[in-house]
Amino acid sequence: MQETAGRVTRRRAETRARLLDGAFGVFAAKGFGRVSIEEVCEAAGYSRGAFYSNFATLDELFFALYQERADLIAAQVADALAEDGPGLDVPAAVDRVTEVLLLDVDWLLVKTDFLVHAARDPEVARVLLGHRARLREAVADRLFRARGHTELPAVLGDTAGAAHAVVAAYDGVTTQLLLDKDVEHARSWLKQLLTALLTDGGAPAAPSTAH
Repeated sequence: MQETAGRVTRRRAETRARLLDGAFGVFAAKGFGRVSIEEVCEAAGYSRGAFYSNFATLDELFFALYQERADLIAAQVADALAEDGPGLDVPAAVDRVTEVLLLDVDWLLVKTDFLVHAARDPEVARVLLGHRARLREAVADRLFRARGHTELPAVLGDTAGAAHAVVAAYDGVTTQLLLDKDVEHARSWLKQLLTALLTDGGAPAAPSTAH
């Protein structure tokens, strides 16, 4: 019985993952509010029954999709920042973060839909604020542990202020990416912004033409 239950659990997890993957492409292509359950099921290769065995509504699926991707980004940033010892080599850390960071236009379309939805719904806004707080905490925690070894520009205030500035720079670059679809430029520009931000511009950066 335990073996059978294990197979059922694995199958359900696979079904859920395929539904999320299928929904991701549909939401990115059509936008939240313009997608039907049938379209998600068709993209994933499942019936409505499979959908309702995992999600009560499209809203619930959309939130699960956002949470999965947002948690991935927070983990990527935390892992990339964890490689230094007690100090923090800011240019090297910025290089690692910008190389692994999820800069995907489809994800940014879904994320923007979620942001617009959250702006009109206080409950959804709380979810979004929680995810953004986790991303800032991943940055602030690493900066805090490097204090005494790595000096941050005084204008940023404390590590929490620096983390807010880092996330704001990411927001700005990804907004531009939504319009020009130039991922290579977005990574280069984000790298320059973060290096200048966290080092008072003291570290050299490769030239880039702003859009």
